[in-house]
Amino acid sequence: MTQEFTALLEPIEPKPMRDLIEPEELSLIEHAARQADATRAQLDQLRLLVRVSPFVAHSLQIQPDIWPFLLAHVGVPNGTKPLAERIHAQLDPSSLEDFDRRLRHIRRAEMVRIAWRDVNGLAPTHETLNDLSDLADICVQHALTAHERVLNMRHGTPRGIDGDEQQLIVLGMGKLGGHELNYSSDIDLIFAFEQEGETDGARTISNSEFFIKLGQRMIKSLNEVTRDGFVFRVDMRLRPHGDEGGLALSFDAIEQYYTTLGREWERYALIKARVIAGDFAAGARLLQLLKPFVYRKYLDFGAFAQLREMKKAIEQEMCRKGLIENIKLGPGGIREVEF
Repeated sequence: MTQEFTALLEPIEPKPMRDLIEPEELSLIEHAARQADATRAQLDQLRLLVRVSPFVAHSLQIQPDIWPFLLAHVGVPNGTKPLAERIHAQLDPSSLEDFDRRLRHIRRAEMVRIAWRDVNGLAPTHETLNDLSDLADICVQHALTAHERVLNMRHGTPRGIDGDEQQLIVLGMGKLGGHELNYSSDIDLIFAFEQEGETDGARTISNSEFFIKLGQRMIKSLNEVTRDGFVFRVDMRLRPHGDEGGLALSFDAIEQYYTTLGREWERYALIKARVIAGDFAAGARLLQLLKPFVYRKYLDFGAFAQLREMKKAIEQEMCRKGLIENIKLGPGGIREVEF
């Protein structure tokens, strides 16, 4: 037994990394980089990156116009404001067809930039997670703005019972809410608005109808797979009543749901909730409204028992589906770390 244990502690000779790109493809990409005046250091970084990322290799071949952008930005850390300004300068919300295409091209270019810095050790983990999350926030905001403009022209501006303008509020949940989005993450969203009412245009509709239409169009712009790819996969299942609930709900409806029907897992999910787009001031009021549900006034030891039951149920479901070795859901995986 001692010998077996000692053998486990001995260093294992690392296996050589297998390239995920054909030599001919690598040669073509390197040629394009040289044509764009890549430095020797950037060429070395590029070789490492495309050898481990088929996504990057494919992106550089189908979108060769991103070379000037990449070579100018991979060497410096990003920031939320420069990223927002850069994306804003490239989008024209007046043409929705072109908007969707451009948004996909922008997302691809920014993902390659983030991966370049990440794989080559130029960015710490927190920078990578923040960049990915900021990119999602900004894309959601631009989709909201573009489609809101069209619906405003058709139906007018949504008004509350007191006549105040109403805007959509987008909550980011899960990894997006926690500013820890990774490359393959869905974005979990909840849509809300403050007051019921109706629009003030010639073709009047209720605020609920307006914001549901807006949400549907946003999701299509972000989620739909076209010849240019997609922006982010959108998951709306964390909203009140899940798939059976309204796509966008008023504050009153949301408060009533969580007060009367809210479940323990929803309480924990809301800990990471963050306003990522839309009316930030109204969003802050919504999060304040939900505080009594999320953070109980007194310590409830029953919550610990409910957490254990929830984790046990997840483990049983994984055993049933044969997912014990799943890196996300299995023992020692991401989900277990969160618990």
